[in-house]
Amino acid sequence: MSAILRELLCVSEKAANIARACRQQEALFQLLIEEKKEGEKNKKFAVDFKTLADVLVQEVIKQNMENKFPGLGKKIFGEESNEFTTDLGEKIILRLCPTEKETVELLSKVLNGNKLASEALAKVVHQDVTFTDPTLDSVEINIPQDILGIWVDPIDSTYQYIKGSADVKSNQGIFPSGLQCVTILIGVYDIQTGVPLMGVINQPFVSQDLHTLRWKGQCYWGLSYMETKIHSLQPSISKRNSSDTRSQLTTNTSSEAEFSHQFSAVISTSEKETIKAALSRVCGERVFPAAGAGYKSLCVVQGLVDIYIFSEDTTFKWDSCAPHAILRAMGGGMVDLKECLERNPETGPDLLQLVYHVENAGATGVDRWANRGGLIAYRSRKQLETFLSHLMQNLADTHT
Repeated sequence: MSAILRELLCVSEKAANIARACRQQEALFQLLIEEKKEGEKNKKFAVDFKTLADVLVQEVIKQNMENKFPGLGKKIFGEESNEFTTDLGEKIILRLCPTEKETVELLSKVLNGNKLASEALAKVVHQDVTFTDPTLDSVEINIPQDILGIWVDPIDSTYQYIKGSADVKSNQGIFPSGLQCVTILIGVYDIQTGVPLMGVINQPFVSQDLHTLRWKGQCYWGLSYMETKIHSLQPSISKRNSSDTRSQLTTNTSSEAEFSHQFSAVISTSEKETIKAALSRVCGERVFPAAGAGYKSLCVVQGLVDIYIFSEDTTFKWDSCAPHAILRAMGGGMVDLKECLERNPETGPDLLQLVYHVENAGATGVDRWANRGGLIAYRSRKQLETFLSHLMQNLADTHT
């Protein structure tokens, strides 16, 4: 079964190559933007865009997986529609053709006859990519293929991708905006239970060569199935836990000032003021705003922060499935924020993890797959419980 994960890593790298190729040709990039139709729009933004890169990435992932694992392509779900409308009103269904030449012809229709751009994209789409990781290669796991479903967010943080800022400075390793916040998310879940099993986060724009202006990326993965839990950050995480965890889990702080350094959190720039006010009391100055749901989750995976918290209902299953799977492999998880805040920790049920197999009753369009109660991503369960108790206390204080 690690064969499926290995293939997902390969297609994520191919996807990252497509994302980079599209960004590095400005004339081509202007052609890539097409406004989303009603029903596809994320209500968080006044204007929401999809790009040709988004759709290409999604189709490449679907068709590569279908070719290697027949039947799996039909169980891959994503954010984007693969239907484009040309300037003349002609509808084109974008798909990966069997040959590079056929893909060039199809892309030419979408790009209004721009042959050079179509050839450049088709070349990247049909390029073979290999991926090796000794940790993954050492494990062989058998998960029945017929229980698997896959959520894909082909390019998360499309706005940052379109904007293309390359010179944003990080704050303690966390980028508030810019191309570094762009991620490609592929999450595998159990279609019977909704539990996330495997996750891949590819960050296509990590560092830029100042001479060639070419970008290099980074890929993160995790697998959690029955007793097997493996992930790409294993060596560094074990080191970090031995030195850092004690100080972060200490709950008997003697002063408010000491306590404020206990937790760190990453949040959306659109987070509610009540949550921000409570967080500032819980985390002090260690609250970092950042773009991109996938990137904020990645900050937790990397150990840059303890918590990613979001109270709104504008993240979706394709945003959370991949990072959730990786966090599970690390001993963490992702839970519904609203349910956490309404639960009595003494008598209430266990914290409910997000699941990925059922849509929201009564919802339409993309809202069918929204994380309606918001979310909290975390790396340590014990730490989450401590954080929640302090957060709830501070939220209660703001209402009194």
